[in-house]
Amino acid sequence: MSKTVLELDDIQSGVLSPRPSPYVATFILLRIDERNTGRELMRKLSTVVASVAHKTSPAGDAWVSASLTFHGLKALGVPQELLESFPPEFQQGMAARAYELGDTGESSPENWEKPLGTQEVHIVLTALSPNEQKLESVMERAKKTYQELQGIKAIWRQNCYASATGKEPFGFKDGISHPTVEGSGIPGTNPREQPLKAGEFVLGYLDETGRFPRMPKPDELGRNGTYAVFRKLHQRVAVFRKYLRENSSSPEEEQLIAAKMMGRWSSGAPLALCPDHDDPELGADPKRNNNFLFADTDPKGFYTPLGSHIRRMNPRDSRGDITKVNLHRMIRRGTNYGPPLPEGVLEDDGADRGLMFVFIGAHLRRQFEFVQSEWANNGLLIGAGDDKDPIAGANNGFGKFIMPHKPVRRSFYNLPRFVVTRGGEYCFMPSIRALRWLADLDT
Repeated sequence: MSKTVLELDDIQSGVLSPRPSPYVATFILLRIDERNTGRELMRKLSTVVASVAHKTSPAGDAWVSASLTFHGLKALGVPQELLESFPPEFQQGMAARAYELGDTGESSPENWEKPLGTQEVHIVLTALSPNEQKLESVMERAKKTYQELQGIKAIWRQNCYASATGKEPFGFKDGISHPTVEGSGIPGTNPREQPLKAGEFVLGYLDETGRFPRMPKPDELGRNGTYAVFRKLHQRVAVFRKYLRENSSSPEEEQLIAAKMMGRWSSGAPLALCPDHDDPELGADPKRNNNFLFADTDPKGFYTPLGSHIRRMNPRDSRGDITKVNLHRMIRRGTNYGPPLPEGVLEDDGADRGLMFVFIGAHLRRQFEFVQSEWANNGLLIGAGDDKDPIAGANNGFGKFIMPHKPVRRSFYNLPRFVVTRGGEYCFMPSIRALRWLADLDT
């Protein structure tokens, strides 16, 4: 059997390369008002964006990624017959598919932070760096690039960060589980997990079904590209803490209930390996904190509840055929925004805080959309009816969570919505060669 060889020098670094720790990042949305200027920007970006093969960045001490929405491709003048070669969910965009994703009520597109979800968003620039000073230096150079080009307008910016502890606003260590992509040369975080086929994450290669994923035409545009889902998720930290306090009798019980909902202790230590108490040393060890399968440690979900967040998002081998689970795997990256709520505070201070989430995969529908609709916002696959993810599900005050417990299991009712969608975009992340191809349209 031939081994997959990825064209790493053509794939944007942001697709597969791990991020530094700690780091700061920024997301900038651009609108293309003049087609030729937009194409010139593609040419400039092709010299700034690093590839997976390069350990250093052309942008100096920051790493820049570039993605385009469907409306962005239209604004560049990509011919209609080529636009129609993209999958329908990408053409429609996230806002049009909000109901399927559970983005209803407060999370519905009419309540999103503008211009997210509108036709004005054409390009998403992402830059990250080990520290803020270096990031701002690079962003100043980048801003000069598009400010000097008449017809490109920056319409939104979100600054983010990942702390040295790696914890997200609810207080849990994040960014632990990453798959191994065949041919990338980049190790995953679970040594018990087989590498996934490259076509699950990069267009132009065989995926887990043994077929090539649908790829936009022509090959110069589609090959070595992928799809990136951007989500701004506001986290109601005070509401989360209050719910734990009201449903427990001690701080230790609060920590246990939170861990059961998440599937990990706050340190990052998984319940599958230490079900009775937190183990910060294990949680901090990247060689051990994701080294488990559920069938070996907890097949019935007594330690890690079947409805817990991490088990829903990545069931591993707990649902029998792991090949079917692999069809829904994604690369997930979350970056904090907003100030942390001080420890112990139970009242909301009015600050906007949460995560900018990026999901990367070659199949929008059977990866991101399936996980959101069937695993996060539905309990049928685990025999839990319409129960939703206790942490990130669209619960809206009526949620329920079952926590196995001896001698009698515990049920938690009236779960509020702890995470509210502030907006998002479906983007195509072209290869570096495709950036040049877009620059040369009609030339």
